[in-house]
Amino acid sequence: MSTVNSSVRELELDALNRIAAVAAETTDFNDAVPRVLQILGDTLGMRYATLALVNSETGVVSIDFGHGLSDEQVRRGHYTMGEGVVGRVAATGTAAIIPSIAAEPAFLNKTGIRSGDASFICVPVILGREILGTLSVDGECRPAEALEEDARFLGVVAAMLAQASKTRLLMKDKEEKLQSENERLRIELRSHRGPRNLIGKSREMQIVFDQIAQVADSSSTVLIHGETGTGKELVAQALHYNGSRADGPFVRVNCAALPETLIESELFGHEKGAFTGAVAARKGRFEQADGGTIFLDEIGDISPLMQVKLLRVLQEREFERVGGSKTLQVDVRVVAATHRDLYAMVRQGTFRGDLYYRINVFPITLLPLRQRPGDLPLLADHFLKKYAESAGKDIHSFSPEVLDMLLKHAWPGNVRELENCVEHAVILAPGPVIMPEHLPAALRYGGAAAETAAPIDLDYKTMVEEFERGVLTQALRETNGNLTRAAALLRTTPRVVSYRVRQLNIDVTHFGGL
Repeated sequence: MSTVNSSVRELELDALNRIAAVAAETTDFNDAVPRVLQILGDTLGMRYATLALVNSETGVVSIDFGHGLSDEQVRRGHYTMGEGVVGRVAATGTAAIIPSIAAEPAFLNKTGIRSGDASFICVPVILGREILGTLSVDGECRPAEALEEDARFLGVVAAMLAQASKTRLLMKDKEEKLQSENERLRIELRSHRGPRNLIGKSREMQIVFDQIAQVADSSSTVLIHGETGTGKELVAQALHYNGSRADGPFVRVNCAALPETLIESELFGHEKGAFTGAVAARKGRFEQADGGTIFLDEIGDISPLMQVKLLRVLQEREFERVGGSKTLQVDVRVVAATHRDLYAMVRQGTFRGDLYYRINVFPITLLPLRQRPGDLPLLADHFLKKYAESAGKDIHSFSPEVLDMLLKHAWPGNVRELENCVEHAVILAPGPVIMPEHLPAALRYGGAAAETAAPIDLDYKTMVEEFERGVLTQALRETNGNLTRAAALLRTTPRVVSYRVRQLNIDVTHFGGL
């Protein structure tokens, strides 16, 4: 195609007739475009041909179809508006004819298909005044005159593809909006499935929410693993109240808090006169939970004898009250929880293997707070709103220093410790912002510092100074930096306050004082 002659015209005309035939045969863009690009490659003797379309919202030009390209190479073909040759053609609407890509610095080879020199032609796909994308071909190096003729023909094909490309973009836009809406609804639905007080946006907590959604409607036994204070009971409540048993009772049993002599009676009930003090028959927790859920917290603490009796209940859903002979049957969903490594206990012989496998049908693991720090600000804000509202205080935020201290703390007590910390701070804070001096002393002085933080070594003098600085800072904040009023508030003299402010390097102007 280096010389304009009748044979070339005939070849082009034949190609256009073939393209028109493809358009007549199918309205499926995904089927038609690859066939059109194949015809282009054959007609122009080019190795590669691509159609790239413009995303009207992002301005990114992306290859939609590529003749001679692998799927991975097509995925690499993304250009911002004006970037490289393709981006420039999409931005200006002007065709680009490059006899040698080796001599063209604007040619980026993002797809990675070109290993040597080649000629490249790129024309805009335009409908009315709207630039929809680009159509390009490339192959062996050719003279500029021949490439100009090829570009003319390529422009005709681009015009034939314009209306279909517009339809394609509209469909993609609808698909993307539909996917976005589906994702929004999925997230919203998942948030509704989580209990009101089970909070977290981390990947780890999203996994927990998904697991709750998967097993909530089931009657399968669930075992919740997690350190003390991670919210195991909240997960158990979520399983109950988001499942088919939500209208039934939710009964909690703290196995660790019950003495060995009482746990059997507590779980299974007793008959009148079964033991000293049993003046009347009493239903056990399993009977109370009939039709609902029983939550066996700290199940790893029950004795070997109780493990045997509990295994029977889990297998047969039947038992006898203490001192009774009548076999009772219940319809109960069992959710157990522990902070112990039950599998290790099984290997050590302190926990029955058959019971372990009976309760470990569907395990859910709650990671400690220190392993999901991304949830900490969200949890802290939740507790701040909760206790500020309860106390009738207008407290709405944490200072940057406080947030830093919260993030550096290791939280051995997990979410429960964080909640207590925020409640403590709300009690002390007089203004709208939680400051360092409002936090518990153990946290302010580096107690349980995070493993990643540098160790804190405070001597007695430093600790006293830190405490005094907190007291003075609070007094100055409440009096807008007025030393006399701060002294009266602290029941001392302005001279003492002024002296200690200078000694502790407290900037009074920060509070409005001089």
